[in-house]
Parts: sequence; structure tokens; C-alpha cells
Amino acid sequence: MFKPLDPLLHSQLRLAIMSLLLGLEEAEFTFLKEKTESTAGNLSVQLDKLEKAGYITIQKSFRDKRPLTTCQITPKGIQAFEEYVENLKNYLP
Repeated sequence: MFKPLDPLLHSQLRLAIMSLLLGLEEAEFTFLKEKTESTAGNLSVQLDKLEKAGYITIQKSFRDKRPLTTCQITPKGIQAFEEYVENLKNYLP
């Protein structure tokens, strides 16, 4: 039967972010922005939603006196992503 899909991951941009982070130890904001082809503002809003849900962690630091934002998927985020993919399979013929 059809299982509910996590509405947080059902967004195209948030799903793309999670997919990228799943295969990486961590990723910089600029890398995610480039790979998802999103605006800085939209990416920032979506990262904030994922962080509030506990799916990712965000570290802010500096490199060469410039701000550096680094994101990492959490165990909770990995589990949510895997469940989303499994539940999505129920919708496919």
C-alpha cells in the first residue's frame, strides 16, 4: 500500500541537497548552490528547514577572512532519506 512521503524531502531542492550530502562527508554552501542551480537565498532557506528538522548540521566559519558555510547530513537525515526512497518505491509500477 502507499506509505506517506516525508513532505520535507518531497521538495525538489531539499531532495537534491540531501542526495548530494548523502554521498559526501560534507559540502560547502557554494558547492551545493552550484550543483542545485539554486539562488543563494532559496538554498539558505531550504538548508535552514533541513537543519531545524535535524536532517543536516551547518557549520559557519571563515576561510581567508571570508565566511564559509559547510553542511553535513546527520544519521537522522540518512534514515529519513532512506525511508523516503523506500516509500517512494511503492508509488512506482
